[in-house]
Amino acid sequence: CLDWEGKLREFGSQWRTDDCNDCSSSRDGIRCCSSYATPVDYDKEKCESIFNKETCSYKVVEKDDHSKECPVHSWVG
Repeated sequence: CLDWEGKLREFGSQWRTDDCNDCSSSRDGIRCCSSYATPVDYDKEKCESIFNKETCSYKVVEKDDHSKECPVHSWVG
């Protein structure tokens, strides 16, 4: 299979894209989905979510002090 970047992928292969999607190829085609969960239920007044592209993950921290993590009650992904 050729992926959307024009790279040849063997059937049965798996890879992670630069934009943090996990992909796999089969004789039916290529399937991709996000490799991370997104925080949705946290105190948005006090806190903010920050995406780390190196680890493909979110961290939720206080807006005024990024060293303090905030509790997250629900994630989607």
